[in-house]
Amino acid sequence: MTRPQAAERRELVLRAAVRARLLDPEDALLAAFVDLDAVAANVAALHRAFPDGVDVLHTFAAKANCLVPVLERLRGHGMGCEVASPGELAQALAAGFAPDRIVLDSPAKTRRELRHALDLGVAVNADNLQELSRIDALLDDRGSRSRIGVRLNPQVGSGSIGATSTATATSKFGIPLADPGNAELLLRAYRDRPWLTWVHVHVGSQGCTLDLMAEGVARAVAFAEQVDSAAGRRQVVGIDIGGGLPVDFTGDTADPGFDAYVDRLRARAPVLFDGGYRVITEFGRALLAKSGFTAAFVEYTKTSGGRRIAVTHAGAQVAARTVFMPDAWPLRISAHGPTGAAKEGEPTVQDVAGPCCFSGDLVARARPLPLLEPGDIVALLDTGAYYATTPFGYNSLPEPAVHGVTVGADGTVRFEVLRPAQTVEDLLARTGG
Repeated sequence: MTRPQAAERRELVLRAAVRARLLDPEDALLAAFVDLDAVAANVAALHRAFPDGVDVLHTFAAKANCLVPVLERLRGHGMGCEVASPGELAQALAAGFAPDRIVLDSPAKTRRELRHALDLGVAVNADNLQELSRIDALLDDRGSRSRIGVRLNPQVGSGSIGATSTATATSKFGIPLADPGNAELLLRAYRDRPWLTWVHVHVGSQGCTLDLMAEGVARAVAFAEQVDSAAGRRQVVGIDIGGGLPVDFTGDTADPGFDAYVDRLRARAPVLFDGGYRVITEFGRALLAKSGFTAAFVEYTKTSGGRRIAVTHAGAQVAARTVFMPDAWPLRISAHGPTGAAKEGEPTVQDVAGPCCFSGDLVARARPLPLLEPGDIVALLDTGAYYATTPFGYNSLPEPAVHGVTVGADGTVRFEVLRPAQTVEDLLARTGG
């Protein structure tokens, strides 16, 4: 989708949302929208990027958008689901994913979680040697259809955002492959457990380059080959290469694409494509981020110290990463009039603030935009993953509605509720009121 087409589509959706009162200056001050047509196109692009000769299961990282109707859509497009908590596992099952198409990853799995996953037949990636010992004990008194692997930390270094880089020398995730003695310990672990047949790696997400990601996968593949060589047979049957494809938050194009990543993988880990290993992927943000936006009304405007400020209803409660780490997670903002039409006018430097009761609650600082006025609408772009679907409960602000969007060939916009707006009564019940 080119930039003008994307902007026109957003405006079409916003206008329709205002007409349908899904955005309303009294009753619906804030709402999020997920373009279901774009989601389908992104999933199709992922499937096309991997050649037919590779036995691959593409799973969606549920943390990126855990809404059950969204997960149901993704299942319908042929995806599996990667989960990292009991809640996400329950959501995946509620969305209809078969257990053998679910992968459980977490650095803190309890015995109860492991027992449940093994009983269901969910795939499990063990994070550490202590977890492997727990699995040993659980398998002693039960059989399991689960595919079981170990998460390696290939220790290839950090991307530009340390907080989302998971293959640093001291990362909390996985077993560090280069630490003294660990390679031998891991080889022994596989030798002693014939049921340990998968290797898992995940280098990080936003801020990691394709080369860094591909190098991490290459080291995981090399370790799998070591296991097979030591065993004298094919013990490792699959490589879970994680996800983490970065998203370009500066424009409407989805760069880099899945095909570019596959090209890097071919160069760094060609054995991955010779048919000898099954493959699992765990993409999340790359599939949904650019398929959604969050819209909020401007309530007030003011000038402070010569700076224009627009106070809106979208802040840390729906954009926590951007508010607390603005340099790492900047968002594009588009300005619209009360009808949803794109706002025209000379760009004026202004802050776009949220409703939360702390001074740093800003989703944009010194941003040149057409001058915002009360009753206007701001759209936070590229927020289809995380953001409004994983809200932050600061100031007991209610969770906003999330709407799915499809657009017909005639331009007709159709909405479906993916998550209803939380009412004050819902919030009271949740907080013991």
